[in-house]
Amino acid sequence: MHAGIPTVEAEAVSVLSLRPVAATLGILLAILGAAMLAPAVADFAARANSRETFAGAAFVGSAAVTIFVGVLLWMTGRGQLTRKLDLRQAFVLTTSVWVVLSVFAALPLMWGSSRLSFTRAMFESMSGLTTTGASVMSGLDAMSPGILLWRALLHWFGGIGIIAIAIAVLPVLSIGGMQLFRTESSDKSDKFLPRAGSIAKRLLQAYVLLTVICAGCYLAAGLKPFDAVTLAMSTLSSGGFANSDSSLSVFASPAVDYVAIVFMLAAALPFPLYVRALSGDTSRLFTNPEVRVFLAIVAAFTLLSFAQQSLQGIASGETALRNALFTVSSLISTTGFMSADYTNWGPFSDSLFFVLMFLGGCTGSTSGGLKALRLAITAKAIRQHLKRISFRAGIFPIRYGGAPVADDVVGSVLSFVFLYLLTFFLVGVALNMMGLDLRTAFSAAIACLANVGPGLGPVVGPASNFGGLPDPALWLLTAAMMLGRLEILTVLVLFMPRFWVR
Repeated sequence: MHAGIPTVEAEAVSVLSLRPVAATLGILLAILGAAMLAPAVADFAARANSRETFAGAAFVGSAAVTIFVGVLLWMTGRGQLTRKLDLRQAFVLTTSVWVVLSVFAALPLMWGSSRLSFTRAMFESMSGLTTTGASVMSGLDAMSPGILLWRALLHWFGGIGIIAIAIAVLPVLSIGGMQLFRTESSDKSDKFLPRAGSIAKRLLQAYVLLTVICAGCYLAAGLKPFDAVTLAMSTLSSGGFANSDSSLSVFASPAVDYVAIVFMLAAALPFPLYVRALSGDTSRLFTNPEVRVFLAIVAAFTLLSFAQQSLQGIASGETALRNALFTVSSLISTTGFMSADYTNWGPFSDSLFFVLMFLGGCTGSTSGGLKALRLAITAKAIRQHLKRISFRAGIFPIRYGGAPVADDVVGSVLSFVFLYLLTFFLVGVALNMMGLDLRTAFSAAIACLANVGPGLGPVVGPASNFGGLPDPALWLLTAAMMLGRLEILTVLVLFMPRFWVR
């Protein structure tokens, strides 16, 4: 992302040096600290009462601490910033970025007007940076503008970081079939996106442009400038933090709902396609095989939800269609906005939306979940296996986008899907053992692992939040958010003794 941040190379070294990692973390912490000054300005500008002034001072203090630590880390490894990161350093950096930045991002939430405990501040900041959108904070309608802006900024920074890691790091690490995405995102004929620096610059341009357009559309739909800007940052990052406990339903505006639908779906598409579009190549936006799979899933689930609402008399006509499309877009993009409390629509909706939470958007987007690419490869692998059972002498290669998929890529995808489902099950069981009912435990597990945000039911559903959960459950879900966002294996490999000794 930064010109001084080293890139990743595939070769490994025998001795793992953390100095380049520390220096890179220092740069990112300094950027995070500087960003804290924006909410401070918002609070000082508002200062309707002493609460805003106190919150603004907390942001200034947090910024000073964060920048100071960032400079110290940068000084420890500044001499190695020109070196490329090897694979092990890339693994360490990928995980440590989210952990370290979440700790410092939690400072203003602890010291400011919200006065959260460390546990709850860490949950909130991790939820922000992983663009999960699950919250422990209530009374958002009366919250200081600095806190609301900070939550939106965490989403926005997390979103661009997620895109960069998905495109520049995970394919090199061969996590869950992401090496296939590296092939999909490159063009050897014209050497498109040739360098990490060029990737970062063009992605940032596309990300900023879409955010500005989204904010403009929210303004045109009738929102105030502050709401339009913060919600645009939450929408394009697939985050879901809103400025009201009632999420987007507080506006009761079909126009706002439709703007959110368009940009939630836009955020769930591969961002390299937007980079191509900015360069004049718009042909792949809807011919990309993963985009087609994703849009087909959206259409199917929208029709099912629309039919259920119509048949059961929950809503009809345009309202039912808008409710269905909004909720499906919100959940499959893992944004987590709410325009209506879908947990009141009955058991069928519970089951439908529970399944939807697993799926996610496209690779190279800000969405969480399993991703449409992996779903397509898994479906093709199952189909191939069934054919082999019926025709043992046949040869049935798996093809994706017209090209054959190597067996090791298929194995990587299937292994990831299995590990993902196993992690979900273990987190759900652990939450149930902590005293949560099954509906709450397992919906909270997938809501955090897939970075969706709200779960199901009255405890963690879209009309509530995670504030009523005990601290041990919040720590487990904080870990689940990070695991899901960093594709699980990126984190788990750090716990292998052989990783540290070569």
